[in-house]
Amino acid sequence: MLKRKYGNRADWKRVIKRKYAQTYLDNGEYKGYITLLNTIKVTEPLSVRYGEKSVCIVDDGYMWLQQFPNNKNHSVTTMFDAGGNIVQWYIDICLCNGIDNDIPWMDDLFLDIVLLPTGEIIEKDADELEDALLKGIIDKPLYNLVWNEVKTLKGLIRKGSFDLIKWSHSHKEILSNRLK
Repeated sequence: MLKRKYGNRADWKRVIKRKYAQTYLDNGEYKGYITLLNTIKVTEPLSVRYGEKSVCIVDDGYMWLQQFPNNKNHSVTTMFDAGGNIVQWYIDICLCNGIDNDIPWMDDLFLDIVLLPTGEIIEKDADELEDALLKGIIDKPLYNLVWNEVKTLKGLIRKGSFDLIKWSHSHKEILSNRLK
């Protein structure tokens, strides 16, 4: 079964004080929902390791912008530190993006791409994708869709033409004043 991830991350116990905002954008360039979670207070920071690097992705005052573009097989989470600097872009490959009880969501297809501000591209959880295929959670056409989406996105990133990354700051600004 695919895991549905919601933009408000209401079930995230690590975040003990938060502000959240969302809106639907249709501005000619982007069409879909955007959400912004401000982690005002967390139980403890969260860091991830990429080889020798350790990257803090959540701490007090961090913001997570999520973009859920219509009719795409990906969503992007841009993680900002308390100073407003981007620490990473996390690209979930998904079956689809949608809305439920006025909260945007995506159905995760296991494989992810991480883009660091240095330009380094990291594929994550290929083992989970393989396992999902072996266990019959996904079929071969869906498996192929995931790898095709990864190939397409990595190509766009390398060419500097993956627009969701370019719009991270402007989409964050749209929602910053609406945080409640």
